[in-house]
Amino acid sequence: MTDQTSENMDTPRGLAFAVAAYLMWGFLPLYMKALSHIPAAEVVTHRVIWSVPVAGALLIVLRRTKDLQAALKNPRMLGMACITAALISVNWGIYVWSIAAGRALDAALGYYINPLFSIALGAMLLREPLGKAQMAAVALAAAAVLVLTLEAGRVPWVAVGLTLSWGFYAFFKKSLPIGPNQGFLLEVLILLVPALGYFAYLTGVGSSSFGASVTDTWLLLGCGVVTAVPLIVYANGAKLVRLSTMGILQYIAPTMIMLAAVLLFGEEFGRARMIAFPMIWAALVIYSVPMIRQMRKRPG
Repeated sequence: MTDQTSENMDTPRGLAFAVAAYLMWGFLPLYMKALSHIPAAEVVTHRVIWSVPVAGALLIVLRRTKDLQAALKNPRMLGMACITAALISVNWGIYVWSIAAGRALDAALGYYINPLFSIALGAMLLREPLGKAQMAAVALAAAAVLVLTLEAGRVPWVAVGLTLSWGFYAFFKKSLPIGPNQGFLLEVLILLVPALGYFAYLTGVGSSSFGASVTDTWLLLGCGVVTAVPLIVYANGAKLVRLSTMGILQYIAPTMIMLAAVLLFGEEFGRARMIAFPMIWAALVIYSVPMIRQMRKRPG
C-alpha cells in the first residue's frame, strides 16, 4: 500500500525533500564560484574524499550497510559501479570547471537539455517508442544546440558534456541493483583511491590548496556536504512524489544557475542564447505537458 501511494501521490514530505534538493543544486554555483581559484580536478578530488564520511555516516545511522558489503563482493556490481563512478566524476569536473571559467550559462543549458537527451537515449538504446511530442521536443533541443554551434563556430561542449555524462550516468545507474544511498557511497568509495592518490601527489609537490589558508581548507572540507547531501535528499524525495512532479521540479536548478550566471556572475546572454534558450524552454513544455496529462490520468 505504501509503495503504491508513493508512486501515485505527491506527499508533503516528498515534495519538501525534492524541492530542497533542487534548491541546494541551484545555489551550488555560488559555492563553486568561491572555489574558482582552485583547479577543478582538485575540487573534484575533495568532493569525493569528503563525501565518503557524510554518506557513510548516513548508512550507519539508517543501518543499511549490509547491501554495500554485498555489493563490494559482487564483481558485476562493482564493474557497473565503476562505470557510474567514472561518469559522475566527469560530470563534476565539467561542472566545476564551467563555473570557474565563466561558463555557468552553458552548464544551465546542459541541465535543461538533459531530460530530452534521456528520452532520446531510451529510444536509441532501449528501443522505447517516442511519441510525436517527444520527437518534436528532441528535434527542437537539437536545433537549439545547432544555433549555438553556428553562432560560436564550435560545439557548446560544456552543455553537451554535462548532458552526455549525466544522461549516461542516469542510464547506467538504473542497472545498478542497489539503493541510491548505498550506490552513491559505493561510487565515491571507488573514486576514493585515485582521489587520495592525487591529493597525496599535490601535497608532495607543494601544490595542494588544502591547508594553504583557513578559508580554502574549510571550503574544500565542505565539498563533501554540498555534494552528498543534495544527492541523498533527492534520492529520498524521488520515492515520495509522482514522476511528473519530479519532471517539473528538475527545472528549478538550471533556472537558478542561469539567473546566477547573468545576475551575479555577469555572464552575457548574447543573441544566440536569446534564440537557443527559448527553443529549449519550448521543447521542455512540449515534452512535459503530455507526460503530466498521462500521469494525472492514472488512478491514484
